[in-house]
Amino acid sequence: MKSIMSLRFAWPAGVVGGLLAVTGCQRPSAPAAPPQMPPPQVTVVGVELRELVEWDEFTGRTAPVEYVEVRPRVSGYIQEARFQSGQLVKQGDVLFVIDPRWHQAEFDQREAELAQAQVRLDNARREADRTAQLLAGKAISTEEAEARQARYNEAKAALLAARAARDTAKLDLDHTQVRAPINGRVSRELVNVGNYVSGTAGAATMLTTIVSVDPIYVYADMDENSLLRFNALSRARQISSHGDGKVPVELQLAGEDGFPHRGVIESFDNKLDPQTGSILLRAVFPNPDGRIVPGLFARIRVPASAKYPALLVDERAIGTDQAQKYVLTLTATNTVAYRPVKLGGTVEGRRIVREGLQAGEKVVQNLVMARVRPGMSVEPKEPVAGTADNQVAQR
Repeated sequence: MKSIMSLRFAWPAGVVGGLLAVTGCQRPSAPAAPPQMPPPQVTVVGVELRELVEWDEFTGRTAPVEYVEVRPRVSGYIQEARFQSGQLVKQGDVLFVIDPRWHQAEFDQREAELAQAQVRLDNARREADRTAQLLAGKAISTEEAEARQARYNEAKAALLAARAARDTAKLDLDHTQVRAPINGRVSRELVNVGNYVSGTAGAATMLTTIVSVDPIYVYADMDENSLLRFNALSRARQISSHGDGKVPVELQLAGEDGFPHRGVIESFDNKLDPQTGSILLRAVFPNPDGRIVPGLFARIRVPASAKYPALLVDERAIGTDQAQKYVLTLTATNTVAYRPVKLGGTVEGRRIVREGLQAGEKVVQNLVMARVRPGMSVEPKEPVAGTADNQVAQR
């Protein structure tokens, strides 16, 4: 068995020497280097320096400056309605007509009574005018002279009473035409033609309502911190205002971009609500086209700073590293560097940078799409005009 194993694994000396010679001549070649990848292209934008005013934003609700419940001043049956629901009306326009026949008859009666009182006064005046002559000629007694003067005075008072009754009847007749007390938009008719309505004070029937259109109020709750900051700026005269001293505010309705409506702060409430820690603010806005309808939810913004130079960057250039906000800046060697920043509010789709950047520096515009890490070499490019990235950056 041992001899068999020796024969099986024994190599001739010549074969072994040839193999060693061949092995010694073939050295292992070095692995080929992978092709060099070009640096990724990233869009970079400059940090913008702009003078601006910061704003505090609040949610509010629109309300009319004037709201009137239209009620009759006399009782009767509705004879006619002279408006369409939602129509714009002017002060003095006739909205409803109450059957005037009873009130016309009352007025005619009072008119006749006034004429009778006038005749009695004329007769009493003539008697009183002759009294002195008759008394001097001893044609009448002193008592009769005094009686004539008394009848004259009584006739004058009766005339005044008759005139007052006639004027009251005239008012009632006029009030059979229910007129719009203000300019504005009228609601629907709450009582149909043919129904009896009461004009009794305190129990008068409501016929419809009218709200004014232009201008319009917006009510919003301002929190305590914002109020204190606003008051401090106001005392320091650091809030820009119109020539009349009123502070400008801006309004945004649902579905609108930005804050296209301009108005002014009209007033604050006289105390803070202890339950909510806020105070009611009332702003007034012009509304000539009636686009702002009472009752709408709206957002208003109030100046929260004086005008100052601020640094702005695109919102999408900002990343979040746990609780830290950061941007990737472009270095002089076309590499990207991690830069923590402290941010302020939003202005036209861009964020205010309070600390961490300088004007003129360039940052990676869209961190999500760029997919780069700090320290990587990149090929920077400017935003192309008309692209979505550039449109967002320009807002």
